[in-house]
Amino acid sequence: MDYFIIVVTTAAGLYFHWWLFRRIRQWSDRDLALSLAAGNEPMRQYMLEQLTRAQRKGIRRRDLPNWLEFAAAQYRASGAARDGDSSSAPPRTDS
Repeated sequence: MDYFIIVVTTAAGLYFHWWLFRRIRQWSDRDLALSLAAGNEPMRQYMLEQLTRAQRKGIRRRDLPNWLEFAAAQYRASGAARDGDSSSAPPRTDS
């Protein structure tokens, strides 16, 4: 009976640590994606979609920051082209 308690307790502890490790990795990946969005709500949704896409494609974790930065740069470039690059254009003055 003593060995059974030791085995069950050890197995439960190992499972809990594995589960916690996985959750922390998920939280840190999500936090990275959201930090690249910089508070822009449409970009937040886009970056979360890109994170899901990267996970489905099997992007390695060490390559994930570069992959997400590239996706964020693409979003900004497409937004600048779509909006006429209003972020770097001088303000218009109507005379």
